[in-house]
Amino acid sequence: MAIKIAKKIKGYSVLKPEEQLGKTTTSALPTATEEPRKAEVIRMSEQIERPDVLVGSTYKVKSPLFEHALYVTLNDIVLNRNTAHEMRRPFEIFINSKNMDHFQWIVALTRIMSAVFRKGGDVTFLVEEMRAVFDPRGGYFKAGGVYMPSIVAEIGLVIEEHLKMIGLIKDPELSDEARRLIAEKRAVYDARTQKKPESSQPATPNKAPEAEPAEKFPASASICHKCNTKATILMDGCATCLNCGYSKCG
Repeated sequence: MAIKIAKKIKGYSVLKPEEQLGKTTTSALPTATEEPRKAEVIRMSEQIERPDVLVGSTYKVKSPLFEHALYVTLNDIVLNRNTAHEMRRPFEIFINSKNMDHFQWIVALTRIMSAVFRKGGDVTFLVEEMRAVFDPRGGYFKAGGVYMPSIVAEIGLVIEEHLKMIGLIKDPELSDEARRLIAEKRAVYDARTQKKPESSQPATPNKAPEAEPAEKFPASASICHKCNTKATILMDGCATCLNCGYSKCG
């Protein structure tokens, strides 16, 4: 590296190696006025200890894949209590059941999710990850015609409902246009089914009426690709969901 000398050189001296070593050691040592530096610990979020009492909710999950029901308990911690910034966040999760066949993976799942809850940050990604788990033996339908690809996906649905209840997930509401479209499609479909001739079906006296689904969707409806609910009907060549308003025709 070139150094430009602007003044006239009047003399020079050669620095010996031992003198250079001593100078470097002396400059490296802290002076009496300087304080030794301490390593700073940087945390990504505030470390919170578990309080003695937590607010929780328990949800019952009944699946045809299990003989006994699962009871999912989610405990929340209340931050900034009695202030304008008070909020609830999930802190731990427990799953209990009489069925001990799946005890190992249930305990592992709850411990991992509890660790994620305590870590802080955005925990809503767990819902999408769990609801994307499929059972190789096939899924099942819940009451109301909602399709569940696996028991893990239904546990993810429970967590989603809980996060919506405490305000971490905002449930998008249907617009007035979507509600009006669903009401019109349902009215037209009901009118067409009521106008069918009775002679096409054999008359059976004292026949008990068929039980309708929990959400009262038509029995011939198919699964909606958006909300996984058996509420999609085909009218005028256009598939429309009577639950969320999704339509392939836009």
